[in-house]
Amino acid sequence: MSKPIVAIVGRPNVGKSTLFNRISKKRVSIVEDMPGVTRDRIYVDAEWLDYEFTMIDTGGIELESTDKILTAMRHQAQLAIEEADVIMFLVDAKDGLTAADEEVAIILRNTRKPVVLVVNKVDSPKDENEIYEFYNLGLGDPMSISSTNALGLGDMLDKVVASFPKDTGSEEEEDLIKVAFIGRPNVGKSSLVNAMLGEDRVIVSDVPGTTRDAIDTCFIKDDNKFVLIDTAGYSFSPGN
Repeated sequence: MSKPIVAIVGRPNVGKSTLFNRISKKRVSIVEDMPGVTRDRIYVDAEWLDYEFTMIDTGGIELESTDKILTAMRHQAQLAIEEADVIMFLVDAKDGLTAADEEVAIILRNTRKPVVLVVNKVDSPKDENEIYEFYNLGLGDPMSISSTNALGLGDMLDKVVASFPKDTGSEEEEDLIKVAFIGRPNVGKSSLVNAMLGEDRVIVSDVPGTTRDAIDTCFIKDDNKFVLIDTAGYSFSPGN
C-alpha cells in the first residue's frame, strides 16, 4: 500500500519550507526571507511516531497574479492539493488573517479533503491570542506552532496522522535508478524532464534560474523504475 501524502500549502512567505525542512529533519527546500523562493513541488519521505508519509512542499498561492512564474507556481500547488490525502494549510500569526488566506481557504473547503489549519510564527505564549481570528476561515480548530523554534509540532503532527486514510500504510523500499539532469541555467533541463513524464511536473520559463530546488519525480519505463532529478542550473565563475 502507498504512503499517505501530505501537502503543505498557503500564500507566499508564511514559512512552508521552514516547516517542511523541520518535519523532514533535513534541509530539502531552500529557505529565504522573501516570497517566491519555492516554485515547484518538492517531495520528501517523513515519519511521525509509527506513521510514514510523503510530504510535499509547494510555492505560495497567489490567486490574483497574472505573472507567468506565479501562475505556474499556483498550478503546481493545485496539483499537490489534488494529489494529497491530507492538506496542511499554513497561515502567519504575525500578519494575521488576510484576504489571500481567505481565498486559499475557499479552494481547500471545496476539495472535501482533510485540512489541518496551522498558524505559524506563534513564537511565544503572548502570541497565542493571535490564532483566534483564523476560526473565521471555517476550517476547524487552528493549531499554533513555531516552525523556526520547533514549538507545537508534536500536537500538529498528531492531528495530521489522525486524518490519514485508513487503507494506506508503508510500502517496502524498492531499488530505483536515479537520473540527474544537470547543466548551466536555461539549457532546457526542466523541459526535457516534462517531455519524458508527459506532464508539466516542473515549471518551465525562459528566465534563467526558474528551477531553485532539486525536484525528484518517480518514472516507470518498461517495468524499470527511475527517479528523475531536475536540478538548478550550475553557474561557474571564471577560473573555477
